[in-house]
Amino acid sequence: MFKKIIPIVLVFTMFSCKSIYTSDYKKPTLVDDKISESSQLLRKKLFLISQKGFAIGHQDCTSYGMGWKKADYLDVEKSDVFDMIEDQPSVYGFDIGWIEKGSDVNLDSVPFNLMRNLIIDAHKKGGIITISWHSDNPVSGGDSWDQTPAVAQILEGGTHREKYELWIGRLASFFKSLKYNDTKIPIIFRPFHEMNGSWFWWGKGHCTTTEYKKLWHQTVQLLRDKHQVHNLLYTYSPNKLNPEDNYMTYYPGDDYVDILGSDIYDFNNTEEYVNSVVNDLAIVKSYATEKDKLFAFTETGLEKIPTSNWFTEVLYPSIKDSGISWILFWRNHDEKHHYMPYKGHTNELDFKKFKALPKTLFLKDINLINP
Repeated sequence: MFKKIIPIVLVFTMFSCKSIYTSDYKKPTLVDDKISESSQLLRKKLFLISQKGFAIGHQDCTSYGMGWKKADYLDVEKSDVFDMIEDQPSVYGFDIGWIEKGSDVNLDSVPFNLMRNLIIDAHKKGGIITISWHSDNPVSGGDSWDQTPAVAQILEGGTHREKYELWIGRLASFFKSLKYNDTKIPIIFRPFHEMNGSWFWWGKGHCTTTEYKKLWHQTVQLLRDKHQVHNLLYTYSPNKLNPEDNYMTYYPGDDYVDILGSDIYDFNNTEEYVNSVVNDLAIVKSYATEKDKLFAFTETGLEKIPTSNWFTEVLYPSIKDSGISWILFWRNHDEKHHYMPYKGHTNELDFKKFKALPKTLFLKDINLINP
């Protein structure tokens, strides 16, 4: 009887693996060769999304918004986007800054227990989860924007290596706690972003490119190999390129990156923004195509959105044929610092028109796409 069962199990395993891949979607090479099946399915879903348009994301969309916090609406479907269009973003952004130091809340005062529940809820509804990490400076104890050099000190042999390994252990515990029905929730993890800028302690001028790449490699190795975290797709996302910048300067290598991205903001300079978006996403696409990687517009927005029809007349024409899998708008903190319209905002109608355009995919839209 035992001998008969083995071939059946093998056939089922082979069939389940083969069923993910087709002549149109060939098996990609991923950072983690033990990556969870749910993460493989997410990768395929992102590919299929990019064939139809791009998923719309918003940072902290269900954690808080304009004049509200989720803690006050635990039993209510809530987000600034949902209040406008009765649909959620399809990509939910979260940040785990401060988890490294054992805090109960992140750097934006979102409790990690609540964040975990929001991630599980978003996954249950078919949403895609992306997580950034604005970690404190491990040497000075300051925040991410404290530019005290620290990267060399947390690499193997560095004076703060033990602390960094403790930090990664705490990240690993959180990532491994993200489960639904005993299945690991797939996460797009975007560490050490905007490294070609100088505002973060891991950024330009505060470490060498070699040190940056080693930090990325050793972080992946600790998560993947030491802590057996197998539900992450690793995403590389420089800031917008200056004329002298090379997109690949800090690139950790094909074996350490699953998805390519770019962060570009509109600082009330529409023409420059549009030129950067078109130029930089074309560069990202060329490398992604060459390397068989997916790519995305990993952060963007216009603070307070004062430009009329910004979504339909500035942004959409710049990205509609870009090939990105998703776009993530930054968070809505308050009236002075927000990047998504809300009910009553001067650009609410424009955002509704943006939603109706053929390539903008919200939660209900991506739930019709089955990998």
